[in-house]
Order: sequence, then C-alpha cells, then structure tokens
Amino acid sequence: MASEDLSNLAAFMVVARERSFTRAAKQLGLSPSALSHTISNIESRLGVRLLNRTTRNVSPTEAGERLLRTVGPRMEEIEAEMASLRSLGEKAAGTIRLTATEYAAESILLPAVAKLLPDYPDLKVEIVIDYGLTNIVDHRIDAGVRPGGMVAKDMIAVPIGPDLRMAVAGAPSYFANNRPPRKPQDLVNHRCINLRLPGHGGLYAWEFDKKGQTLTVRVEGQLIFNTSRLMIQGALRGAGLVCVMEGQLQPYLDDGRLVRVLDDWCEPFAGYHLYYPSRRQPTVAFALLVDALRYRH
Repeated sequence: MASEDLSNLAAFMVVARERSFTRAAKQLGLSPSALSHTISNIESRLGVRLLNRTTRNVSPTEAGERLLRTVGPRMEEIEAEMASLRSLGEKAAGTIRLTATEYAAESILLPAVAKLLPDYPDLKVEIVIDYGLTNIVDHRIDAGVRPGGMVAKDMIAVPIGPDLRMAVAGAPSYFANNRPPRKPQDLVNHRCINLRLPGHGGLYAWEFDKKGQTLTVRVEGQLIFNTSRLMIQGALRGAGLVCVMEGQLQPYLDDGRLVRVLDDWCEPFAGYHLYYPSRRQPTVAFALLVDALRYRH
C-alpha cells in the first residue's frame, strides 16, 4: 500500500470518529475543503460512499463503519508502534491516571505496570478503582478499562486481555437449605448479594446470555456492597449468591468453598480494553504503557 493510501485512511479515521470535517481538519492541520477532497478521492477509488454528509452532521455509512471497524484497530496498532519507536530515544516521565474495576486492576493493570516501572524511574501510574461508567475526560483521567462491548464509539479501544465470563456461585452451606437455580428467572426465589454502582447509585443488574437469548435480572438480597471482594466474602459465609467475574471465583470453585450455578447462561464476552479519547496525542510515557498492556494472542 502506498504511503498516500495510509495517510488518506488515517484522515478518514479521524473524520469518522470526530463526526465533523471542521474538527478533524483542525486536528490534522488541514483545511476542511482539502480534507473533504481527500475523502472524496478515497470514495472514488473504492467505488463506495464512506460518509453521509449533511449541513449539520457527518456519519459513517455501512461501508464506512465496516472500514472503521476492520482497519481502525490496525491503524491504531501502527500509531502505537510508531510512538513506541519514537520513545526509544526520549525520556518517559510524568503521571498517568487510569481507572478500572478492582479485578481488572489486580489481574491486568498491576502486573503490567509493575513490570514496566523499574525501567522508567520518572514514570508514575495512579490507578483509581471505580465500578461506575466514569467520564474520563471530565475527571482528567488519561485512560479507563472496560469490557470491549462497553466502550463508546468515539474512543480508541486497545484490547488488553482475553475474553471474559461472569460466574454465579454460592457456598455449600447456602445450598444446604436452598435448591440451586436452573434458570435466571429462579433467582427471584434466592438471596443474592448486590453490587452498588457509584455515580447514579443504582444496583448492578445480573446479565445472562444463552444461544442468542439475553436476560437481565434485578435480584434481591440482604447484603449490598460497592466492591466485588466483599461480595465474594459474603457468599463464602453463606449469605447468598454472588455474580462476579469468573476469574475472581475460580480459586474458591476449585477448592469447593463455592459451588457454581447457571454456568450455561454465562457465555464469553469481549475482554477488557484500555480506552482513551481519539483526539489524544499520546506522550512517550502513555505510548509505552499502552504497548505494555496490549493483549497479544
């Protein structure tokens, strides 16, 4: 592929994400008319329209969404690798603020960060534990971590872990007096340990999937926590059923302290992604962190 083609594709990505020729042109250092001409040339060469244009709005067509979805991650990988190479002769310094759930921080962020930091003594990483859908821009956070399906389309999303599964379980002492649920609807007859979400203050609704069927169940119980670690402790003491990430429960499932139920209703879903604004210009330190976290199959 010619360098001009790569440059044109990069321009399309910016317009598609910004939903505006004016904002994209400012970011790329071009005039809106020159940028519009570039996109028209791409569309002419491909023989398909990539963007719907109105006087107020710009949005990707079906073909544009496909290009954004398939080529976008590859372009991001190229950009990250170029930034990583540039950083070889530069100094990584400063503080990077990240937000994630406790499990994501423990299982993915901390191992990668602990391995990276000794080589860069002037780099600091702050990890804020948060179960809410925090607006990272408003809170001046550099990047967040969420499952892939929960990342907004206007964000760059970099996969940092394998697919995930939820797990529902209870202690043998709980099941001594309660028949195990066979389907999600049975949970209305069980004591369940709830998770309080910050921000809007609501309770997490348990979500289930089985062969294309999706169910959401709002459970009831006597215990409510705002961290999954305490939810698991409650389940271990027989206080009710818990629904958290499979990896968090695996040690207790392996030694029999917890018994899993509704396994066939917990299908895999897109794993954790690091996300950050598409208009962000990565610093040397940030590029290094992204590369350290990137999931490689």
